[in-house]
Amino acid sequence: MADRPVALVTGAARRLGAAIARRLHADGYDLALHYRSSQAELEALAAELESARPGSTLALQAELAEFDRLPEMIAAAVGRFGRLDALVNNASAYFATPLGEATPAQWDALFASNARAPFFLAQAAAPHLRAARGAIVNMTDIYAERPLPGHALYCMAKAALAMATRALALELAPDVRVNAVAPGAILWGDGETDEARKRRMLARTPLARTGTPAEIAGTVAWLLRDAGYVTGQVIAVDGGRLVSG
Repeated sequence: MADRPVALVTGAARRLGAAIARRLHADGYDLALHYRSSQAELEALAAELESARPGSTLALQAELAEFDRLPEMIAAAVGRFGRLDALVNNASAYFATPLGEATPAQWDALFASNARAPFFLAQAAAPHLRAARGAIVNMTDIYAERPLPGHALYCMAKAALAMATRALALELAPDVRVNAVAPGAILWGDGETDEARKRRMLARTPLARTGTPAEIAGTVAWLLRDAGYVTGQVIAVDGGRLVSG
């Protein structure tokens, strides 16, 4: 069994997932790094981390909508490292579903990555996390509490994940802590070109700036290692957006 703590991070190849992976690795974690289709980015990240500490990463490709892949990922991580101390459910699908145009397939896609996979990964990981007295961090969204027009299904899926965070905190206590991070404006979406929308969003953010991936990663790291008396909480890292009305 590895002496270092081990974390599984979903959606680790890029954006917030890569920032979280880099922070946890710097904090001494060995990492199981999940990706769906961003193979080149994941390989580059793994090479970077391996250059700092050889033998410290495991790449796991999986479509999270395929249920059998979920327990397989947990088994692969434990098989490689001998333990599992942390699960970070970061992977997320995000796209608009305007009312009148939304489809069951869109419902399934958004709920699969944002709610179903995190729950069943937690279920599969629970025995290992209990043994390690570990922790889970889910990535929700401020839109789980304040819906975004045109994105009802995404907001509903993230709201389900927020409730799963609270429910799992009860189910897994006292051995495993379960919390969530709800980012505000951190990284604009791929292809986001609506500058007026960006300005409006920042105008409703009391701190008047976007956050940084490092700020999200730092919150995740704190919840995993240092927040020993915190469970069942959704921590908004949003520059005050939720309280701004």
